[in-house]
Amino acid sequence: QVQLVESGGGLVQAGGSLRLSCAASRSIFSFRQMGWYRQAPGKQRELVAAITTGGSANTNYADSVKGRFTISKDNTKNTVYLQMNNLKPEDTAVYYCNVPPRPIDWGQGTQVTVSS
Repeated sequence: QVQLVESGGGLVQAGGSLRLSCAASRSIFSFRQMGWYRQAPGKQRELVAAITTGGSANTNYADSVKGRFTISKDNTKNTVYLQMNNLKPEDTAVYYCNVPPRPIDWGQGTQVTVSS
């Protein structure tokens, strides 16, 4: 079973940027796509960005992050990234990477806190 390890979270002021990383324990090519999810306190986990693992690297974003977040991947490093710009307090959440639409075991996630 592949293991996913997220990193890169932290505390940032509104308008700031963070780059999250997700390292997989084996090739992400075994999955058709990879995605970033987030879960805010008291809310359900939601998918915010996804990318296909093939050469076309097609991406999709939730409306709430479109134009501010960019998902990318490095197949040689089995790593998926989430560049987050112009962060807002409502982006505060624990961020996880996983395999949409059928997630596998969840990692520990990485906390992102955006202060106003």
